This record gives sequence, structure tokens and C-alpha cells, in this order.
Amino acid sequence: MSIAESKEIPQAEPHVLTPHHWVENHADYLFNYAITRISEEEQARDLVQETFLAALERIDRFEGRSSERTWLTAILKNKVIDVYRKKSSGLGKNTSSLDTEQQDQDFFDPYDGHWNKAHRPEAFGIETNDPLMNKELKSILQMCMQKLPALWLSVFTMKHMDDEPADLICEALKVTPSNFWVIIHRAKLNLRACLQKNWI
Repeated sequence: MSIAESKEIPQAEPHVLTPHHWVENHADYLFNYAITRISEEEQARDLVQETFLAALERIDRFEGRSSERTWLTAILKNKVIDVYRKKSSGLGKNTSSLDTEQQDQDFFDPYDGHWNKAHRPEAFGIETNDPLMNKELKSILQMCMQKLPALWLSVFTMKHMDDEPADLICEALKVTPSNFWVIIHRAKLNLRACLQKNWI
């Protein structure tokens, strides 16, 4: 036997599902995952229940290559994307509409392209490790995110909370790559303006 053949890589034990303990072990985690992405408690609870039901229906497809929680979270993630898709359906063409162009004009001087004085970026003052301030900032950020149009919120959340690649987001939400970047840019501008207004 050669040296190369003797280096067998040990196989990890496959993960096992324990459906009787899903609620106890994963419900709070999955609810927190959902609520940070859709911010509607009742809908978040419904999605967690739907996730458990869908997992039970697909239990024979679980191959044990990921942990139980990772598998359940992946199911929930798809359900959240379905919510995004429903909320944003038909809004894709509106991303380049006049209202967003008007918002850009509000932010920028049309002649020199620089920030208008009212929207000029200011220091956020969030360079702190104070848990109370961080909690308050998180709460305000959530409030600001809920003010975004549904499609913008969906794109922004998938991009910046879930780290999904742009092509997957475009495919899931039926937006073009150019619209995707316009949405990201405008969502950031809106969030910045909202944070400056409510936090600073």
C-alpha cells in the first residue's frame, strides 16, 4: 500500500434529525432569523411553523451532511425569499421610476453631483461598544429598513444580511443586474438619511 493510499480521511458522523425536539431546540433561533428579515412577528411565527411542516414532509431527503439547524434554516431562508418575492412582485419596473429619480435629486445637487446640505453625511457616532447604544441603533436601523419599499428591503436584506450573491438575488426577485445595483445604492442612501435623522 502506498503512503498516499494509507492517508484515509476520516468521515464525519452524519447528522441525525430529532423532530420531537425541533421546537425546543430551534424555534427561538429560527424566529429570530425570520424576524430580523421580515420584521412582522405573526408572519415570522407562521414561517417557522411552515418550516417545521416542510421539514417533516422532506425528512427522507435529509442526507445528514449538515446540522439539523443548518438544514432547517435553509428551508426557512427559502420561505423568506418567497415572502420577498411576493411582496416585491411587479415592483421591479418601478425601480427606475420618477419617484426614485426625485429622491436622488433630493440627495444630490443636480449641477455638481455633490450632496445637498440637508443630506450631507455626518459622523454617525457609533464607534462605541456600549451595548445599550448598539441595541438602540439596531432598533432604529430596523425601523429605517421597514420604511424601504418592499423590493428594496428584500434586495438589501438578501445582500447585506444573508450575503447572497447578486446573481441569485436577481434571479429570485426578478430584477436585472443594473436595477440590482441601483436598488442597493438607493437603499443605502435612504438608510443613511433615516439614520442621520433618527439617530444623530
